[in-house]
Amino acid sequence: MTVWRGVESQSQVATWRLVDSTAEHEALEDMLEGSKPPLPEGCEGLHYLLSTPFRYTSQYASRFRRPNEAGIWYGASSVEAVCAETAYWRHRFILDSAGIAKDGDGLLTLHTLFQTRVNGRALTLTEPPWDGGRALWTHGADYSHTQAVAAEARVHGIEWIRYESVRCPGTHCAAVLSPRALRTQQPFDMQEWICRATRSRVIVTHKESDSSYSWDF
Repeated sequence: MTVWRGVESQSQVATWRLVDSTAEHEALEDMLEGSKPPLPEGCEGLHYLLSTPFRYTSQYASRFRRPNEAGIWYGASSVEAVCAETAYWRHRFILDSAGIAKDGDGLLTLHTLFQTRVNGRALTLTEPPWDGGRALWTHGADYSHTQAVAAEARVHGIEWIRYESVRCPGTHCAAVLSPRALRTQQPFDMQEWICRATRSRVIVTHKESDSSYSWDF
């Protein structure tokens, strides 16, 4: 499966604000790298956009990961599906942020979208017999069933899970459990997109074309 992924483009901007020269920036990057958790087995040689999700755990759950479980790399079959996920989580962030109280306020963020190939031992929830549980796999807020599936999949050596997108129906997503399933060491077709999010609407626009997507909440 060829998949898209989007990440917020902030790391370089954030660190350059702290230094006055290229040498200082390189020294700071080296210090930051030394403070990070070690890369898990299987991440050797992968670009940081591909390896980073496996490097960290989080106290916050995701669709296929319980709190503090090993990281998962998520991707989608289309740009629209990636933008839909971005829009959903940007909106959730605004609703949970007391400082962004008025509809006229909002967030403007830059995102990098890119592609890679996923291949390996897979579990496909959209095919029999797994499609019989579609209502459980596509629930908008209850992730307990998909988290249980992922935990059991790891036991049986499943490297990634193909599933239906909840935020962009009709498309598919990939939950990559093992970095070995990422078959290109470098991401490709990298694009820059701008996300404008308020409490009532999220618009995601391609930086160098007229392509855009909009969601009303």
